[in-house]
Amino acid sequence: MPVLRPGNTRSRRLTLAGALLAVLSLLLATPSSAADVPPRGSAHMGMGVIPHDGQGGTPVGRAAQTEGVDVSSHQGNVAWPTLWNSGVKWAYVKATEGTYYQNPYFGQQYNGSYNVGMIRGAYHFATPDTAGGAAQANYFVDHGGGWSRDGRTLPGALDIEWNPYGAACYGKTASAMVTWIRDFLNQYRARTGRDAVIYTATSWWKQCTGNYAGFGAVNPLWIARYATAVGELPAGWAYQTMWQYTSTGPTVGDHNKFNGALDRVQALALG
Repeated sequence: MPVLRPGNTRSRRLTLAGALLAVLSLLLATPSSAADVPPRGSAHMGMGVIPHDGQGGTPVGRAAQTEGVDVSSHQGNVAWPTLWNSGVKWAYVKATEGTYYQNPYFGQQYNGSYNVGMIRGAYHFATPDTAGGAAQANYFVDHGGGWSRDGRTLPGALDIEWNPYGAACYGKTASAMVTWIRDFLNQYRARTGRDAVIYTATSWWKQCTGNYAGFGAVNPLWIARYATAVGELPAGWAYQTMWQYTSTGPTVGDHNKFNGALDRVQALALG
């Protein structure tokens, strides 16, 4: 008959406690139910900024910066005259996500901003775990993400940030993520003749690309940072072209500063 020694009992209890802690940690790191994951297509610029980076104050009295907004189906029909009269001069509108979603409000938002006098462009919410970069660039261009040299159309923007549907980096290594982004940018340029804007947050860029510095020479940076200052930028960029500084601004929530006067916005549109 085996003898139960006190030391063996203590060891078993410690092992059991460790296993319970491991299970608890897994539960805390995993959504508690499918209800915690938003439906596909509902992603929008900056939705991961506050949960991951938090928010502080807003910029005050910065000269030579031009106010802009970004919108998606999240905002529905937008009161463009209200925004124009408040001083907003440019806008980006979500056109697509992955290869499976088109913004049902795109027409009202894209054409409505143009009709009140704004310079506007379209953006694509990237989902690198669902299709390749080139395929998503084609889908974007085919569904509203193109460009024309009319002086009122900004180059398309790639929204690459935290995955709202799963793992932050979409299950990709840093090198695989850089390859995916490069494929998207190369295909967008091949289709439109323009270098796409990259929208991201510095902390995500560090985590998911290894702080890759190779896009800064040609792709304008649109940085997400809800604070009184832009702060550290991703490697490769000496300055930001645009800055999303809040998600709680007037009328539509997401407000941005273009790093320059209106003539610089026009120059980006003209290419």
